[in-house]
Amino acid sequence: MAANVFPFRDARAAPDPVLEAGPVAHGPLPVPLVLDNGSFQVRAGWACPGQDPGPEPRLQFRAVCARGRGGARGGSGPQVGNALGSLEPLRWMLRSPFDRNVPVNLELQELLLDYSFQHLGVSSQGCVDHPIVLTEAVCNPLYSRQMMSELLFECYRIPKVAYGIDSLFSFYHNKPRNSVCSGLIISSGYQCTHILPILEGRLDAKNCKRINLGGSQTAGYLQRLLQLKYPGHLAAITLSRMEEILHEHSYIAENYVEELHKWRCPDYYENNVHKMQLPFSSKLLGSTLTSEEKQERRQQQLRRLQELNARRREEKLQLDQERLDRLLYVQELLEDGQMDQFHKALIELNMDSPEELQSYIQKLSAAVEQAKQKILQAEVNLEVDVVDSKPETPDLEQLEPSLEDVESMNDFDPLFSEETPGVEKPVTTVQPVFNLAAYHQLFVGTERIRAPEIIFQPSLIGEEQAGIAETLQYILDRYPKDIQEMLVQNVFLTGGNTMYPGMKARMEKELLEMRPFQSSFQVQLASNPVLDAWYGARDWALDHLDDSEVWITRKEYEEKGGEYLKEHCASNIYVPIRLPKQASRSSDAQASSKGSAAGGGGAGEQA
Repeated sequence: MAANVFPFRDARAAPDPVLEAGPVAHGPLPVPLVLDNGSFQVRAGWACPGQDPGPEPRLQFRAVCARGRGGARGGSGPQVGNALGSLEPLRWMLRSPFDRNVPVNLELQELLLDYSFQHLGVSSQGCVDHPIVLTEAVCNPLYSRQMMSELLFECYRIPKVAYGIDSLFSFYHNKPRNSVCSGLIISSGYQCTHILPILEGRLDAKNCKRINLGGSQTAGYLQRLLQLKYPGHLAAITLSRMEEILHEHSYIAENYVEELHKWRCPDYYENNVHKMQLPFSSKLLGSTLTSEEKQERRQQQLRRLQELNARRREEKLQLDQERLDRLLYVQELLEDGQMDQFHKALIELNMDSPEELQSYIQKLSAAVEQAKQKILQAEVNLEVDVVDSKPETPDLEQLEPSLEDVESMNDFDPLFSEETPGVEKPVTTVQPVFNLAAYHQLFVGTERIRAPEIIFQPSLIGEEQAGIAETLQYILDRYPKDIQEMLVQNVFLTGGNTMYPGMKARMEKELLEMRPFQSSFQVQLASNPVLDAWYGARDWALDHLDDSEVWITRKEYEEKGGEYLKEHCASNIYVPIRLPKQASRSSDAQASSKGSAAGGGGAGEQA
């Protein structure tokens, strides 16, 4: 493989097997189910107690569904996650329960939960008899939580549930055990980027900020860049391939402008450009043919050309013969003494005298005789097998009419109004030297840094939003100096969109520019930015398994409504719905009735 040439893997998801829960999920107490309900990917598994709680989540799949048509993929039922295989053929059919990072379509959310419970081997009859730890969006709308609680308690009849924020669970997993930490969490996912201040282990929801940019917008921007650069490969530049480029070939520039200046150097470009090889078929080159096959194909082409020229000569001979018969008929009119018809025919033929008519008859007779001889010679040549490796040149020369023949035939053109089809010479097509593999390569140069840069500079894609650095500065300015100093000592990066190489160095550079001279700060990247949310939720579930202060039971759901939330170290802040009391409405009604009665009495007295 040439230097810096990388083929697309085009990974196809394998269908998930239906697992068995096993003895780990059945003990004296039901084992909690942990669901990281992300807008890009759903991760599900068991929070098994013990020294070894188990490896990564047992189930990971894309949070998309596609309702198949009748007969498609063996049935018309909906396909979910990894059961879809490759997403690109079904891209126009894909649907997600999420609006940005908030689940709003509970019908599709139910399909995701059905898929998770079925493939995890939940064996309860008619219900899911396990506590569930479920992630939700930052400052999740009450209506979304209400619908989710209704789905879990009414449809699956779960015993209890706990909600938490994925980035806070990741923070919980990476902090020292049994410690209360403060810090700033920068969480960048598939749809949004959040900056969350944590004070004494609890979320300060009033100062949270969201940037509506994430991995989805980055992939879309990279797709537009490459489609504009390679308009001949529009269909091949798919979102799945763009996500592969982002995950494996992109990086964050520590200084964006300086990095762009480096890319202007030809040597730097040649050493750092990544050539992404698109799939192509080499059969178009014809290089797989053997010499015998090439010789046979050449002979077949020669025979076809000979037959084509012979057919054209026959057609030309037939046309000339018809013209000659017409001229002879006019000559017979002269010999028979029909002078009126003869002169009328001469005018139609655009001739002036009988001598001119006789001259044209002689020339046309000679041309017809010569054409008959050439046809006989061509038939003889077709009967002879072609043995020479390069026979086409002399044979084609024999088949072509001579210059005298062409001139003699052109002499008759003014006699007739019909256009005479000329004999087309076979054109020898010269195939240029063409590297098909190089034509199907995408040169990804500055695009490696331009696409991820949008979370720092949203103006690159026309978004009127502040980037991460500006938003971070805005949040810090809302706190006193001592709180600022405490927060920047623990800047925590998590989420799949923070896994670019150079992300940590870029954040350190931005903090160095915004913080006072010689002040200290510390930036930490999650040990696994993608899975730490699930690991943290699992650790939290095991630590609070018997803590009734953090779990919402079915009884509490029925009493306080689906939007009810019990707060804990990784949860949102619960803001209940405040409705006007009914007593105030009744008192207003009583006051209005009293006023009307008093008004009626006064009117009676006046009367």
